[in-house]
Amino acid sequence: MKSRVLTRALLGSAVLASAIGIVAVSADESSAAAGATYYVAPAGNDNAAGTQAAPWKSIAKAQTVATAGDTVYFRGGIYAYTKANTACASQTARVDGITLNKSGTPGNPIRYWAFPGEKPVFDFARMADDCRLKGLDVTGSWIHLKGLEISGVKQNNKLNAESWGIWISGSNNTFEQLNIHHIMGTGLFINGGGGNLVLNTDSHDNYDTNSTDGPGENADGFGAHYMKAGTAGNVFRGCRAWWNADDGFDLIDAYSPVTIEKSWAWRNGYLPGTTSSAGNGNGFKAGGYGGAYDAAAVKHTVRFSVAFANKAAGFYANHHPVANDFFNNTSYGNHPDFNMLGVDAGNAAVGRGNLRNNLAYTGTLTSNMTGTTAASNSWNLGIALSDAQFQSVSITGWDGPRQADGSLPVLPHLRPTPASALIDKGVNVGSPFTGKAPDLGAFE
Repeated sequence: MKSRVLTRALLGSAVLASAIGIVAVSADESSAAAGATYYVAPAGNDNAAGTQAAPWKSIAKAQTVATAGDTVYFRGGIYAYTKANTACASQTARVDGITLNKSGTPGNPIRYWAFPGEKPVFDFARMADDCRLKGLDVTGSWIHLKGLEISGVKQNNKLNAESWGIWISGSNNTFEQLNIHHIMGTGLFINGGGGNLVLNTDSHDNYDTNSTDGPGENADGFGAHYMKAGTAGNVFRGCRAWWNADDGFDLIDAYSPVTIEKSWAWRNGYLPGTTSSAGNGNGFKAGGYGGAYDAAAVKHTVRFSVAFANKAAGFYANHHPVANDFFNNTSYGNHPDFNMLGVDAGNAAVGRGNLRNNLAYTGTLTSNMTGTTAASNSWNLGIALSDAQFQSVSITGWDGPRQADGSLPVLPHLRPTPASALIDKGVNVGSPFTGKAPDLGAFE
């Protein structure tokens, strides 16, 4: 029996993405059509009605019933998984804890949301499958996940590079207010899908102890890879990546554009919770194709983002063949803060990047800048920086609670004071600003 109600899911984030020309969404995405509402709870029963009073037990059951425009609410508690939904064909095969292969439609996604005020936790730590694991495998399109926690995806042998918290090959999906952590590999991994929006999501404490490339070499916070040329771009907005053993954000081998904005990355490249070295350790690794020139390379954008205390670079071009846009970013105490190592058509090392209104303070400021187009950044303008230019230079508290709408917490850290020399020193790059000109760094 269906419990049918009017469901108005405000997907304002997708509308904004459409407005700035990044994600293709329909005009009615912000006001989804009426649909059915169902409920799932850890103590539920898949033979029940799926109502609030008689919830189902599994997301698999919900997917068999929910259609475009419907909402499935998950009550708080632990949803524990002990085995994949298919058997391992070999020790190097890939299997899923959850497969989401049923699609919604434009303006009417299928929503899998946390019940308001509650925390549903999808725990995969007890899965013993002897091959590569995906916690959630999202092959469908027009799906919206919100408010879920995903943890504990394992790698149970030493024959593979990594496992994954969420693997995404579908398109036009929204991943909102997720908390992904303690994955033996990358937390959220986009592989081939386009037009996806990752919004206000955290990925942290990921560490691939059994990687064939060496411990810590493949546990990124977020990855977007292997998208085909012509695929709609993917967007990361308001996301945080910290204490991942490899990189915070990694865009290697992406053949459609990726935009990262208003996101933070810190303490990457270390064993989680320590300062013991692990993987590469870049905050934002913006592209690259294995170090070689590729004529099909696309331009990525990183803007209004913050990187600090990473083992390696805060912002890294990673041998990218074309100039990415790095606008209004703040890098503090990285090694270096901005590394624009690119590659030319002859596979020679050269600087690649368009840099405007960026701020670099402490650590090594820049490297591989010859060949870039860099102007109106703190190091170009000769601004004498000191701690006094900022409200705070603390590197603690960045993982604190988000605001009620899921957006990043408002902190004084690395924000310029009203009298700072960073105020009004930038140039107009097409983003909103107040005053005579944009301020330098991520915080206007």
